Amino acid sequence: MLTITTPTLEQNKTFIRNHFEEFVNRKNSAIAYQNFASNFIDREEPFVGLASPELVKQTMDKAYVKYPDLHVTVEDTIAEGDKVMVRCLWRGTDASTGKKMEFKGFVLWRLADGKLAERWATVTPPLR
Repeated sequence: MLTITTPTLEQNKTFIRNHFEEFVNRKNSAIAYQNFASNFIDREEPFVGLASPELVKQTMDKAYVKYPDLHVTVEDTIAEGDKVMVRCLWRGTDASTGKKMEFKGFVLWRLADGKLAERWATVTPPLR
């Protein structure tokens, strides 16, 4: 008999925190192939719709060039069911101008089969 185990809320929260650490802070865009579902749906800009792991990876690669010191701090994490909500602070320096920027926001992730399946986000405009 096949036993299907559902991740705990703590495991889901840890997955999301690890995702931000690897994808943003360690600048490992290739983690997109592991973390994002092939049918990942982004409900916010810049994608709005189906976004392949490759598209997500390419977008982050561009962000790493624009903000070489890009860093995100996950300040709060809340989980319920298959969803995890995080409150984050993003900081970086624009490589072309040398100006520091930061923005804050909330991201709600839906997980399915151990992958990021869906995303909703709201962020402040970057402060410079």
